[in-house]
Amino acid sequence: MRYILAFIWRYRFFFLFLVLEVVSVVLIANKSYYQRSVITNATDGFTGGIFSAWSDFTSYFKLKQENERLANENARLWQRLTESQVTNDTLTSHVDDTLRGQQYTYAVARVISNSTTLRNNYIMLNKGKRHGITRDMAVFNPSGIVGTVVSVSDNFCWVMSMLNKHTKVSARINRLNQMGTIVWNGGSPARGTLLDIPAHVKIKVGDTISTSGFSHIFPEGIMVGTVEKIYVESGEHFYTIDFRYSADLNALQYVYIVKNLLRKEQVDLSNSISDE
Repeated sequence: MRYILAFIWRYRFFFLFLVLEVVSVVLIANKSYYQRSVITNATDGFTGGIFSAWSDFTSYFKLKQENERLANENARLWQRLTESQVTNDTLTSHVDDTLRGQQYTYAVARVISNSTTLRNNYIMLNKGKRHGITRDMAVFNPSGIVGTVVSVSDNFCWVMSMLNKHTKVSARINRLNQMGTIVWNGGSPARGTLLDIPAHVKIKVGDTISTSGFSHIFPEGIMVGTVEKIYVESGEHFYTIDFRYSADLNALQYVYIVKNLLRKEQVDLSNSISDE
């Protein structure tokens, strides 16, 4: 302990300099939106490089298991896509869904940073603007829903996880086709909450939940989870439904990023109605 204190005292001016540098950067970032955005983009690239290197090291030990899972999933996706018009290369597949009049693009990305213990959790992926990634793109894995892209740099993007108080996704009880809203109230990273389902509906434990497609971000039918607990708060007329996420959000490695190419048209049309 004495040697540690002696070391700190010897280099006290250097440590003081570092503290003052950090404080000055924080003050500058808080004072100006432009400077904050410049600092954010710079730090995203730096931290993204560090996370990417660490992810390369750790992913080596999971290659066999992950490659087997990806091969099985690719086979399942190809089987589903044969019913639609498909254009495919090694990175991106285009699905023209003539039934709903929508078109989606799917890109594979690797998770290089992920948090699940905070109130607001985020995930960093190794794809960015150079790969055609933009804000408001859906993210899921073979097991189910993961989150939404909220920030993009040239080579990386941040995803707002389903484990975030700001996340709200339109979903349905599959058996009954009843619509509700997915939120996360904190606590377990394995469980979420479905709201806005009328209390007269006969929900059952074990009912499955999937995306409704009403958000213009997530395609319809992506698995969300399974109902575990159903109750009505005092004075309310809607259920609070606790469910288990189908995807293990603490063990993410590869995900799909989805873009709805007709989202702008859908949003503009919705806005034209609300403005009248």
